[in-house]
Amino acid sequence: MSVFVDEAQLNVRGGDGGAGCVSFRREGPESMGGPNGGDGGKGGDVWLLADRNVASLLAFRDHPHRRGSNGVHGKGKDLHGRRGEDLIVHVPEGTVARDMYTGEILADLVQHGDKWLAAPGGRGGRGNAKFLNNKRRAPTFAEQGEEGNERWLTLELKLMADVALVGFPNAGKSTFISTVSAAKPKIANYPFTTLEPHLGVVRIDDHTEFVMADIPGLIEGASEGRGLGQQFLRHIERARVLCYLIDLVALDGIDPQEQLRVLQHEVGNYRPEMLERPSLIVGTKTDSIEASVVEEWPHMSMSSITTQNVRAVTNALAQLVSEARHGEPINEATIILRPDPDHAWVEQLADNEYRVHGRDVERVVALNDITTPEAMNYIDERLGKLGVPKILNRAGVREGDIVWISQFSFEFVPEV
Repeated sequence: MSVFVDEAQLNVRGGDGGAGCVSFRREGPESMGGPNGGDGGKGGDVWLLADRNVASLLAFRDHPHRRGSNGVHGKGKDLHGRRGEDLIVHVPEGTVARDMYTGEILADLVQHGDKWLAAPGGRGGRGNAKFLNNKRRAPTFAEQGEEGNERWLTLELKLMADVALVGFPNAGKSTFISTVSAAKPKIANYPFTTLEPHLGVVRIDDHTEFVMADIPGLIEGASEGRGLGQQFLRHIERARVLCYLIDLVALDGIDPQEQLRVLQHEVGNYRPEMLERPSLIVGTKTDSIEASVVEEWPHMSMSSITTQNVRAVTNALAQLVSEARHGEPINEATIILRPDPDHAWVEQLADNEYRVHGRDVERVVALNDITTPEAMNYIDERLGKLGVPKILNRAGVREGDIVWISQFSFEFVPEV
C-alpha cells in the first residue's frame, strides 16, 4: 500500500477561551467587597508549519482533526486563567491550504519554516472586576469564553524539486533517477509502473547537488485529467528545470518528435508559463536502437542501463539548476489574510427578519450571559455604542421585526 499522500482534508479548530469569573472580596467582616473575578485564558491557536522533515500528507488521511487546547476559567482574587497551548501542525514544504467548500487558496507554504494561523483560539472572557465603573459598583456578571474558530481545509502537496522528469509511461524516468540517486522507485516493463512521485538527490561533486523528482508518466489529455494527469502535473509546478525524457525506441508507435510535442502541449495547457521554464530534452534507451537513429536525434541522448552519456546529462541539468537558483524564485510563500470585518452590516433573511453581521457585534452577544438582566443591560449598552440601532433603522427594520445576532434573536424596538 502506498505511503505517499499528496492530498488530504483537515479539520482545524482553535481552543475555546476560558470564562471570566464572578467573585467579590470577602475580607474579615466585609462579606461583599468589591468585584475581584479574574479573566479566562485565551484558547490555543492552530498553526500550519512547513517542515522539510515531513514527506507527505499521510498523517491526515485517517486522522483529519486537529484542535488547540482550551483556555482555563478565571478565578476569584483576580486570578486569571492560563491560556491554552497552541498546536503546531507540521506539513511538507510545498503544501497549499484551500477552503474545502469554496476552493479558495488560503495559504501556500513553500519553504521550511513558513507558518500560517489556520484557526485562532477564542478570546477569554473578562471577569466581573473589568465591569466595575461609577454606575456599576457591584457587577454580578462576567463574560463567557469565546469559541475557537473552526474550518475544513483541503491540503494539496506540490513537490519541491530542482528538476522534474517529464515523459510518457515507460520512457525510462524511474531507471534514470535510480541510476543517478539513491531513490529506488518500482521499475518494470509495462506502462504506469510509477504511480506516485519519488524524490532523489543527485550529487555531482562535494559542492554541487540537486533534487530530482520522478513524476508518473503523462499521456495525451493529461492536462484535462486523463490518467490522473492533473494530479501528476501538479508536482512539476515548483520545479526549477524540466527534463523531457523521450523514448527513442518508441515501442508504442509514437515517434520521438511526436512524444515531445504532446508532452510540451500538455505542460503548456496545464500552466502556459511553465513552457518558459528552463528545460533539457533527452532521448533515452540508446542501448536498444541503431546508432544511426541516435545520430539523427538533434538533442542529448543517453542510456541509463549502460550509463552512456548519463554523466553529461546530469552535468547539463546541474548547470541549468545553478542558473535558475540565481534567478528569480519560482514561488514565494503566500499567506492570504482576510480578517472578519469589524463594522456591522445587516442582511435581510426574509420578510420581517434580519441578521446583523460583524465581529465586534457578534462578540458582544456570544461572550455575555443573556440570562441575567444586568448582563442584558450591558449588551444593550454595548450594541448602542457600536451603532447597531442606527444601522437597523437605515436598513429599514421596523418595530416588531425579528433581528438575529449570532444565535440570539429579539424583536426590534426603535430608539425614541
